Amino acid sequence: MFLAVARAGSFTAAARLLGYTQSAVSRQVQSLEDEVGAELFERLPRGVRLSEAGRVLVPHAEAVRDRLATARAELEALRSLGGGLLRLGSFSSATAALVPRAQAAFRERHPGVTVSRVEGPSVKHLRLVAAGEEDLAVVSPPRDAPPAPGVTLHHLLDEPMLVALARGHAHAGRRAVRLGELAEEEWIVGNERLEDTLFRPAVAAGFRPRTGLLAHDWIAKLGAVAAGLGVTLVPALAAASVRPDVALVTIHPEDVPYRRICAATPPAPTVAADAFLAVLRGTARELTDSTPY
Repeated sequence: MFLAVARAGSFTAAARLLGYTQSAVSRQVQSLEDEVGAELFERLPRGVRLSEAGRVLVPHAEAVRDRLATARAELEALRSLGGGLLRLGSFSSATAALVPRAQAAFRERHPGVTVSRVEGPSVKHLRLVAAGEEDLAVVSPPRDAPPAPGVTLHHLLDEPMLVALARGHAHAGRRAVRLGELAEEEWIVGNERLEDTLFRPAVAAGFRPRTGLLAHDWIAKLGAVAAGLGVTLVPALAAASVRPDVALVTIHPEDVPYRRICAATPPAPTVAADAFLAVLRGTARELTDSTPY
């Protein structure tokens, strides 16, 4: 109202522009003058004129008006996905196919939303989601573990494991292999505690592999396989990124370990997280339908 009166030069004209009564505008200006402790307008026989205090206040009032307009625009952008930030986390092998495809589809639909992505173990991302430091994370939680407090899990798919063998391995040309046939192989794993590896379902079913080499990095694992130092499990969704000197063989349906993949969000996800979750679900269905394993 102050800026409208300053622009119009009278309470009556400002009231007409704003759709208020002249007395309502006058009362509001008087209230503002009481608050700042100075007269903002000189009252003239015809209209008003800014006082010295009023001239000082004008640029500050314009700045407040502009900041409020910017805030409204940014809030509307969040609501309509025309802007904003989505903080996304994922475990490493999910970034081979699932996450990047979903991210590309999301960017095409909502180019104004910035997506920041961090990789790391699932337990880390569950903690960050619960703490409000990530908006959504793609994780692989244990099947029998309840969701962490402050986290809601959304099931995406159950991913089968494959066996990675050197190209010259005796079983490299097989269509499927039983885990028992590989019991004497040296298995390359990412953790000494097998319950914390891709072997978790197989170990729970009673299979105890011989673990001869520990390698946390996928490049190191597949390099060791290619050199004939052992065999390892590879998630089906990461199959396309396996190097050409490594053979992948399907595991027999009675033995195949599956990994549960979920999206983790807070109980009340952001608008952007909800939209990304919908894209993730669609991408998961496409990958499940198209995978040959």
